[in-house]
Amino acid sequence: MPDRITSPFGAFTPAREIVAGHDLTGKTVIVTGAATGIGIETARALAEAGAEVVIAARKPDLAAEACAEINKTAKGPGARFEMLDLSELASIRAFAGRWGDKPLHILINNAAVMACPLDRTKDGFEMQIGTNHFGHFLLSVLLAPALEAGAKQAGRPSRLVALSSIGHRRSDINWDDVNYITRPYDKWESYGQAKTANSLFAVGFHKRFKDRGITANAVMPGGIMTPLQRHMQHEEMVAMGWIDPETGKIRDGFKTPEQGASTSVWAAVGPELEGIGGLYLENCNQAEPWTKEAPFVGVLPHALNPESADRLWALSVETVGAG
Repeated sequence: MPDRITSPFGAFTPAREIVAGHDLTGKTVIVTGAATGIGIETARALAEAGAEVVIAARKPDLAAEACAEINKTAKGPGARFEMLDLSELASIRAFAGRWGDKPLHILINNAAVMACPLDRTKDGFEMQIGTNHFGHFLLSVLLAPALEAGAKQAGRPSRLVALSSIGHRRSDINWDDVNYITRPYDKWESYGQAKTANSLFAVGFHKRFKDRGITANAVMPGGIMTPLQRHMQHEEMVAMGWIDPETGKIRDGFKTPEQGASTSVWAAVGPELEGIGGLYLENCNQAEPWTKEAPFVGVLPHALNPESADRLWALSVETVGAG
């Protein structure tokens, strides 16, 4: 990859270091699911650089605690909470309606559900693709005019960041039954499909909105222990090699939440990515192709396939009625 985009940062760079030297005064950011995990660290880093950060989440109590914590070190307007349930299209539409025409400069689609038992959203979608992809799809297309207004206000492109995962290697999109209506449910295959969808969405969004002043990239944050693992048992994480059975310690290679936020923050502010989109990023660099020799890094072709991105866009428009 001779033209691969890289940065001075690496896998374990703290998010605060990514924003050092950046002045985000006057910039407005939305981070979904930022009440816990890497989301709160993403929001904290951007608020400390001067941005107004909106935590869009579904648990007001947790979000209020997160805002209070972030605002201890924020250097500008700090963080505030807005209600958003990505598993309910009506909640997403209400959020976008409240936002109106206010300029938006950065949208970070951070929230996710991982490896949950078979469940369905209020609109009948399988929970993982329904929340992780269809919910974020609707939110993003409804906020596209605000991102466009932000680009015009700032005189530079607005940015959309879609969190994917190395879990995308577990499944391409099953076009015949994305919602597990007829096929047997597998929680990891479902997660893989949803994370593939997140990456393809970035490809599709960038294609459609780059000429309107909005770029979009997908991000693999890395392995981090956060509330994302709420549906997993300790024994399962041991069996997967995430936790040492003898010591109970998390295996080497896992990141802290602040380190896990670093690639999202780089995607949001990195000068190397100005005007550039449709990429899959990890460890603060453009990802290299996936190989069997290094199975926990890299990107598979199906997650960046432009034809699949167009097909998913059409399916998503039909599913949510927008875009």
